[in-house]
Amino acid sequence: MADRDRLTIELWILRYRPAQDEEPHFVSYTVTYTEEMSVLEALQSIKDEQDGSLSFRWSCRMAICGSCGMMIDGTPKLACSTFLRDLAPGPVKIAPLENFPIERDLVVTVADFVKKIESIYPFIMPKETKPVEAGEYLQTPAQMAAYEPFSDCINCMLCYAACPQFGANPDFIGPGAMALLQRYNGDSRDAGSRERLDLIHGEDGVWSCTAVGLCSEACPKLVDPANAVNQNKTNSAFDFFLRGLRKENHS
Repeated sequence: MADRDRLTIELWILRYRPAQDEEPHFVSYTVTYTEEMSVLEALQSIKDEQDGSLSFRWSCRMAICGSCGMMIDGTPKLACSTFLRDLAPGPVKIAPLENFPIERDLVVTVADFVKKIESIYPFIMPKETKPVEAGEYLQTPAQMAAYEPFSDCINCMLCYAACPQFGANPDFIGPGAMALLQRYNGDSRDAGSRERLDLIHGEDGVWSCTAVGLCSEACPKLVDPANAVNQNKTNSAFDFFLRGLRKENHS
């Protein structure tokens, strides 16, 4: 490789090892890079060649697993699909995702996020059960198109890092969970919408959203969680209206 193809950039990385650090702090590293090097590859080179104690999550390196989300120059991004050439000349600030407790360095605690995802029944509840020999639960292309965009979520949590409401209220169910909820509520084969709607009626549910829309801007897969939130607000309001109507008819 010609010397002219090798460039250097300074990365300021937030470090925090709770066993020995009182507070998170930034440490400077200089990385030699090429036009094709991602932020994730830069972090790997630092870990391999400069500081083996650096901690961060990663897996697929192809913007599919959602593991390497972090704040890059103040914006939630996937490190594997963010390239140093676009951040030059630097310096570049790299920190863990905002709105989550730091576990170590660039690694955040995900237990609360997983709990929120699990709470919305992330599976199809069939309208009717049938034996395997009866065949698949079929649907038309149009029926699939109604929910397909929301099925592209990779649970990277970038939308939560971008969401000011989640930052102010950690109990808020959040955009990612609501996008996944809409994926199943919009599925023609599913009959679990009532159980899921009951989860989002409360003060920490869909009505806590302040409609800023930063969640959709941050999404690397163009899922548009803000659209899912709006659909859930409509469904929640309609469900509330129907319940009131039924009460009135029974009185």
